Amino acid sequence: MDEVTFKSDTVLSDVHLYTPNHRHLMVRLNGMGQPVFLSQFKLLWNRDSRTDSGAEGDGRGALLTEETPPSGPGSARPPPGSGHSDATSQVGLGTRLDEDGDLDVERRPPPASDPEPAGPPRDKVHPTILTQEEEDPLADGARESSPRDIVRIEHTMATPLEDVGKQVWRGALLLADYILFQRDLFQGRTVLELGAGTGLASIIAATVARTVYCTDVGADLLAMCQRNIALNGHLTAAGGGVVKVKELDWLRDDLCTDPEVPFSWSQEDVSDLYSHTTILLAAEVFYDDDLTDALFKTLSRLAHKLQNACTAILSVEKRLNFTLRHLDVTCEAYDHFRSWLRRLEGLADGRLRFAVERVEASFPQLLVYERIQQLELWKIFVEPVM
Repeated sequence: MDEVTFKSDTVLSDVHLYTPNHRHLMVRLNGMGQPVFLSQFKLLWNRDSRTDSGAEGDGRGALLTEETPPSGPGSARPPPGSGHSDATSQVGLGTRLDEDGDLDVERRPPPASDPEPAGPPRDKVHPTILTQEEEDPLADGARESSPRDIVRIEHTMATPLEDVGKQVWRGALLLADYILFQRDLFQGRTVLELGAGTGLASIIAATVARTVYCTDVGADLLAMCQRNIALNGHLTAAGGGVVKVKELDWLRDDLCTDPEVPFSWSQEDVSDLYSHTTILLAAEVFYDDDLTDALFKTLSRLAHKLQNACTAILSVEKRLNFTLRHLDVTCEAYDHFRSWLRRLEGLADGRLRFAVERVEASFPQLLVYERIQQLELWKIFVEPVM
């Protein structure tokens, strides 16, 4: 497979676009016939984190990076003083003319002292397809490090809009970043994630939380979530956290408790959810106005059923799009999201009081990703009216 051609109606996350070509490992087809890829990330516990913005970590979190194999032998450069000179360093130093007498300029590769590019290159995506006979290349890296240092996420790379939850998005990385930074806030808590997608944020939350309800809709997506939870059980077990994958449809008023339906809720889980949940999470689910409406109505409905005050932490990317209606670049989905926040600000409906606060993204970047200015984090505080 030389390169992948995407249809015009597919969406590809920048997270996967930035991934080096040789790290796209196709492991299977999902129930929809879509290729599923496996990415391996490494957690560098108890190390100072380095970020694109230069922020320093506090040593409590982890640095999450897409693991890249070392360069091959052909890319190695001789060390200084080894007696091996770079022949290309002498090319083109003198004046050279071609047969017509014109100046002949020969292009040279950049010297070894050139700094690394500021950001990851936007290469074309060339997936490597694994067969059953091949050994998973990721397994070698997993053996070299303690299992506690490895996070493995299955995901798709390009999907129709309705299946974007099967990809990893920057907003989920920002949310996971905040969880790692505010570990004390999540310690021993019961957490509910809405629209969890691949389950990345839920997995990170479960390293410190007591129970995490990882919810979304669609049997295939939830099965992917369940698989990712199983792949990273060593992380959640180390912190004593439990992740439960459940169906939660924002368009339904009640939770599905039919035991015949996959990922349904038991009465025990429903009781635990309403009795102990204090933190709700949602990342990158504000790209459609109807879904945004459904999400905020679900938040309000849940808040009225929870027995404790709660905090909703929302991650969003402000995406700019050219629209024919305005003949200009706009961010309608983000504007609709903000209109809901303004509606909730200072709202008291007789039982609950809502307060909205933006979290400045100046906290240390403990995960490696492109933290662009359009990424935002918001908190909604919900308390009973006294």
